[in-house]
Amino acid sequence: MKVIGVIPSRWGSTRFPGKSLYPILGKPLVEWVVEAAQRAKELDEVRVATDDGRIADALQGKVKVVMTSADHPTGTDRVAEAADAAEQDIVINIQGDEPLIDPALIDTLVLRMKADPGWSMATAATLIKSMADLQATTVVKVVLAADGGALYFSRSAIPCRRDGSPDLAGGLYLRHLGIYAYRGGFLRRLVAEPPCLLEQTESLEQLRALYIGGRIAVIQCDDEGVGVDCPGDVPRVEKILRSKEMKRV
Repeated sequence: MKVIGVIPSRWGSTRFPGKSLYPILGKPLVEWVVEAAQRAKELDEVRVATDDGRIADALQGKVKVVMTSADHPTGTDRVAEAADAAEQDIVINIQGDEPLIDPALIDTLVLRMKADPGWSMATAATLIKSMADLQATTVVKVVLAADGGALYFSRSAIPCRRDGSPDLAGGLYLRHLGIYAYRGGFLRRLVAEPPCLLEQTESLEQLRALYIGGRIAVIQCDDEGVGVDCPGDVPRVEKILRSKEMKRV
């Protein structure tokens, strides 16, 4: 069994074209993600999956870069091609716009997959702390089963409290974080399936995994998944990175 971390990275972001190479404290955004992934102890290898030569050139000598098809509809498809994983391999899909990803979270996902071969996938979630986040359709929510697996993901405020206001202090409302671990065989099956109506309605790929019978373990953590979605996010991310770099020194 091999554990492969794959970072999908493309040029054509709708809200922020070229953000993979946008300088964050003088270093391309994707390079910060690469360095964080390389600090994870449970990964046998880190790869960047891209269809853009500019990204490949910028990372030359720093990480293995796999040139993938330009026709992939999703990052998951790009990850699947780059990983080329065997049945029991574990593939970690690490978002290319999250330079603050915690290597320890990557390791925790890998260890959960190793501990129980019954999980098709694993992902992460954190407590929702504000009503604004609970109501925002840009914040994905997840509801859990007794075994810690995902029952459903939605952009709506779930679970819905019929009477009164939601109790955010009760630990019931969770924000999904966009990092995934896949069993190699399940990843191949997932990308071979067409999008289901649930996925198309919510615009959430992980619903396809649930729809075809996949079991998704959910790791609860304190990470809030700070990413770079637009140029306005850069100052906040740089401030946090400066603080982390000072602590590391």
